[in-house]
Amino acid sequence: MISTSEWVITIAVLAAIILFDLTLAIVRRNKATSFGEAATWTGIYVGAAIAFGIFLPHWTSPEIGTQYFAGWLTEYALSVDNIFVFIILLANLKVKKESQQLVLLLGILLTIAIRGILIPVGATLISRFEDIFFIFGAFLIYTAYKLINEEEEVDKDEGKLIATLKKRGLSTFAIALIALGITNLVFSLDSIPAIFGLTKSAYVVTTANIFALMGLRQLYFLLEGLLSRLVYLSRGLSFILAFIGVKMILEATHAHGVHVPVVSIGVSLGVIIGTLFFTALLSLQATRPGGKHHKSEN
Repeated sequence: MISTSEWVITIAVLAAIILFDLTLAIVRRNKATSFGEAATWTGIYVGAAIAFGIFLPHWTSPEIGTQYFAGWLTEYALSVDNIFVFIILLANLKVKKESQQLVLLLGILLTIAIRGILIPVGATLISRFEDIFFIFGAFLIYTAYKLINEEEEVDKDEGKLIATLKKRGLSTFAIALIALGITNLVFSLDSIPAIFGLTKSAYVVTTANIFALMGLRQLYFLLEGLLSRLVYLSRGLSFILAFIGVKMILEATHAHGVHVPVVSIGVSLGVIIGTLFFTALLSLQATRPGGKHHKSEN
């Protein structure tokens, strides 16, 4: 059980870090972020997330620590996929490099606000309605199916939305914010049920989400060059979402007295790490010179 003082200290420290990053973004809003700077800050934020997970069992329990790493890895992987969508949207809208800082800043603030609303809503639903796991699980499996089979249709829908907003006379900056807002909402609807499928601890859900959102601005500039390399990321994420969906349905079924296998958090963490590793490995092999998805520079 997390004490009130532990909650207050954790939120205060994480809020201070986020405030520092947002202040830095405002100060540098008219400057392009270099690859080196993006890599350095991304490393710092990832290191902080890992360090938090390592020390977490000192004031909670080893199981909570495992749940945190499973939740953080899942949320961070979904954030990477989200960032790729940001890259495509801002590139299609031809938003200037210097203006991307402010767009991303506002987009991240919107993400934090959406998660801040959905996390307590999700926790309330789970505490009051045990059968909500059946709904969450089915939703994640459906999302996984859509992620594999309808990537091109999603791109077409986004294109139609942008064209419609342009016809209404909205500025490129306003269109970018609206597009990022809709994208954030869609990804949040996927990620919140996903992490509740790994843990019921509000502390883990909150901290894993905050650490996954930290440094998104720098991650954006770091991943721009990797967009064409991680070609199987969506497929890996779809498998993870489907796996968590099945896990939630099994747990809900077990809660009703039916003897079915229940997936432990240790197995879940192994599946998530293994899937992300092999997804990255297969993607890099497929996009190497002479690989299946390699594109010639000529």
